[in-house]
Amino acid sequence: MRPISTRSRDARTADLSGLEPYLALIGLITIALLSPGPAIVAAIQTSFSRGREVALPFGLGLAVGASLWCLFALAGLALLFKTYPPLYYSVKILGGFYIIWVAWGMWRAATSPLPEAAEKRFGRGFLGGVLLNLSNPKPALFYAALILRLFPGPLTLAGNASIYATALSTELFWYATVTISMSTATMRRHYFGAKFWIDRTAAIALFALGILLIFKS
Repeated sequence: MRPISTRSRDARTADLSGLEPYLALIGLITIALLSPGPAIVAAIQTSFSRGREVALPFGLGLAVGASLWCLFALAGLALLFKTYPPLYYSVKILGGFYIIWVAWGMWRAATSPLPEAAEKRFGRGFLGGVLLNLSNPKPALFYAALILRLFPGPLTLAGNASIYATALSTELFWYATVTISMSTATMRRHYFGAKFWIDRTAAIALFALGILLIFKS
């Protein structure tokens, strides 16, 4: 068997170490995304109540909105928030009120008949998803911390592009997976019997998250 040269081993090690921060980025985004938060609560409730035709575009909008915070972090928005704290708190408070508004829409809809799957309400289309995830500025700080930790040193344009592409693809994959899986016929059938309580629980969860966003530092 032909021995592997030291140079070949070094090249393979370099390739592996180059992948490690991207794998870590994917893993940490996944954990954060699937943790209870306004976006994932809204995605699941929309999947249950309105079906795939509405939930999938909404979920893709949530993914794009979340990934934009990564783009903003790469562009230095987190530094701007740190330099001008009132700007951060202004965006945070406005975002909290937007989430509370979405929660109010869910609360009211709990007593209404189940709408057709293609019906769009409360900004549940693609743009609604983008706006919902842009209403919470905390991901900018989350992404900034990840980027500084996993990719220390100056980044090239190609490096920035690869980080954003990784974040976007991870967000798209998980939001699409959640909305599609939760909007299956079986899941929607079970939802019919528990619609009132699911909608009210989701509304309370979103309301609480909106209040936390406004008042928690």
